[in-house]
Amino acid sequence: MDRSPLAPAAFPDLPPVAGVRVAVARAGYKAWDRADLTFALFDEGTAVAGVTTQSKCPSPEVEWCRAALPLGRARALVVNAGNSNAFTGNRGRAAVEAITARVAGALGCQPSDVFVASTGVIGVPLPIDKAEAGIDAVLRAPEAGWEQAAATIMTTDTFAKGARASAIVGGARVELVGIIKGSGMIAPDMATMLGFVFTDAAIEPALLQAMLDRANRRSFSCITVDGDTSTSDTVLAFATGKAGNAPLASMDDAGADAFEAALAEICLDLAQQVVRDGEGASKFIEIRVEGAVDDESAHRIGMSIANSPLVKTAIAGEDANWGRVVMAVGKAGEPAERDKLSIRFGATQVATGGLAVEGYDEAPVAAHLKGQDIEIGVDIGLGNGRATLWTCDLTHGYISINADYRS
Repeated sequence: MDRSPLAPAAFPDLPPVAGVRVAVARAGYKAWDRADLTFALFDEGTAVAGVTTQSKCPSPEVEWCRAALPLGRARALVVNAGNSNAFTGNRGRAAVEAITARVAGALGCQPSDVFVASTGVIGVPLPIDKAEAGIDAVLRAPEAGWEQAAATIMTTDTFAKGARASAIVGGARVELVGIIKGSGMIAPDMATMLGFVFTDAAIEPALLQAMLDRANRRSFSCITVDGDTSTSDTVLAFATGKAGNAPLASMDDAGADAFEAALAEICLDLAQQVVRDGEGASKFIEIRVEGAVDDESAHRIGMSIANSPLVKTAIAGEDANWGRVVMAVGKAGEPAERDKLSIRFGATQVATGGLAVEGYDEAPVAAHLKGQDIEIGVDIGLGNGRATLWTCDLTHGYISINADYRS
C-alpha cells in the first residue's frame, strides 16, 4: 500500500531506554516475507500499567493482560502481527498460555510477568507451533531498533509510528519512547489498537496506572477512523526505574507533574499518528466542541460528528456542507438547542443561532477544505463542557482496503 499522504516525513529519532531491549523475528503468521513478532525484554523491577478494549468480545491476549496488570510488574512483552487470535475459544487461550510459559521459562520469571498482544484477522487461532518457534528465534535475535519494532507490529498501516518525550523528575532526566500500530477498526472506548510506551522513570505501578488512565481519556479515547472498536485494543506502559530519579509514588512528589505531562504528550502524538494513517485517509480532521452541558456530553457530540459517514465523505469531497454537522449534533442524543448552535470550518463562522451566517461567503471554507488539516468547531451554547477529537475523511480507499482485507 502507498504511504499515507498524512504521514510524517520520517520516523523520529528515538533514544534508547535504559532497562529495555527489543528484538524482532519472523514467526510466519501470514504468507509474507517480513518479521511479524516483536519482543521487548525488561530489567527486573519494571512497573507496568495498561488500558484495554471495552469490547464484549475481547481476545485472550486482552484477558491475559487484564489479569496480570494488577500485579504491577513486567519482564517481557510479545506482540504478534497478522493474527489477532480473537474469537478463538480455548485454542486461543492455549496459545497465549504457551507463549507466556515459553518466555517465562527462558527468563526464569512468572508467566504473569509476560504481556502479550496480537493483531490481525479475527477468528483464526494463533498457531502455537509458529508462535513458539518465533519466540525461540526472537530470544536469539540481535537487538533491534525502535523503527524495526514499530514496523513489525504493523498490519494495514502504511508507516511505522513512533514518538518520544522527556521530563526532569527529581533532578534526573527521564526518557519516554512509544510505538503504536493502527489504521482501521479504530473507534476506541479506551485506546487504539496496539500501543506501547517505554520509560526509564522510577514510578509506582498505581501512580503510573492513574496517569495512563488520564492520558488515555484525552488521546486514545478521542480518536476514531471508522466507528469500529477492536477486540484487541491494548495500550501498555512500562517503567524500568533506571533513570535514577527518586521513585514517584504520588502526585505530590517532585517531578510527578512533569512526568505526567510527558506521558500525555507522547500518548497524544501516537494517537494522532493513527488517525493520520487511517485507511484511505486524505484529510486529518480536528473537531472542537464547546458549550456543552459537560465534558462527557461534548465528547459524545464530537464522536457523533467524527463518526458520521456523511460528514467524513463531505470532507473527502471538499464540500462545505455544514448541514451534515448540524445533523450529527442533532442525532447524538445529547442536550442541544437548534437556535443556540454555532458552527465554524477553520476560522470561518458558517452558522449561528440556528441559521446560516448572514452574507456567508463559502470561498474561505472551500479553500480550507482543500488542505490536509481540517478543523471543525461547534459551540452548543448550553454550558462549559468541551472536548477535542480527531478523525479522518472517508474515501474509496477505505472500501478497497477492507473489502480485500482477508485476501
